Amino acid sequence: MWKPIAHTLLPFLFFGIGSVSSQQLYFPAPQANSPWETEDPEALGWCTDQLPPLLDFLEESNSKAFIVLKDGKIVIEQYFGTFTADSNWYWASAGKSLTAFLVGSAQQEGFLDINAPSSTYLGTGWNSLTPQQEAAITVWHQLTMTSGLDDGIPGNNDCTDPACLQYLADPGTRWAYHNGP
Repeated sequence: MWKPIAHTLLPFLFFGIGSVSSQQLYFPAPQANSPWETEDPEALGWCTDQLPPLLDFLEESNSKAFIVLKDGKIVIEQYFGTFTADSNWYWASAGKSLTAFLVGSAQQEGFLDINAPSSTYLGTGWNSLTPQQEAAITVWHQLTMTSGLDDGIPGNNDCTDPACLQYLADPGTRWAYHNGP
């Protein structure tokens, strides 16, 4: 099943990715109720005949929403079931992926170094470790969930209080799905 879907989706998803240097980038106005600008996928030369099968696949996969931006403008915006633009949804791992992408972009732009200690950006004392243990945890360790912090602390696994972030192993030696760090 994946092979036909991949052949259908990949050209659609990757079409139009490239340089935008000749265009003026658009960012929506910061006012709360300002609408985003839109762009017609057909005007972009996209394979719009592939859009219905893509949206059907997303709905069958229990997707809640699907949005494609091109140069900051909405090209596709679709909601499924009872989900709307105003609905709330817990993002969990998707948020981690977006965060990792943004951190990579920030590194590429020179705003941070993923190999630097996390305390460079979070300040010291963001956890319950000794200063030496804390200095050993890098941004990379946090992005890859290899911080070595204990994921077995009773209570809320999403807790970011220093008391919840305790040493278990040296960074980079143990992977654990742990939201807190």
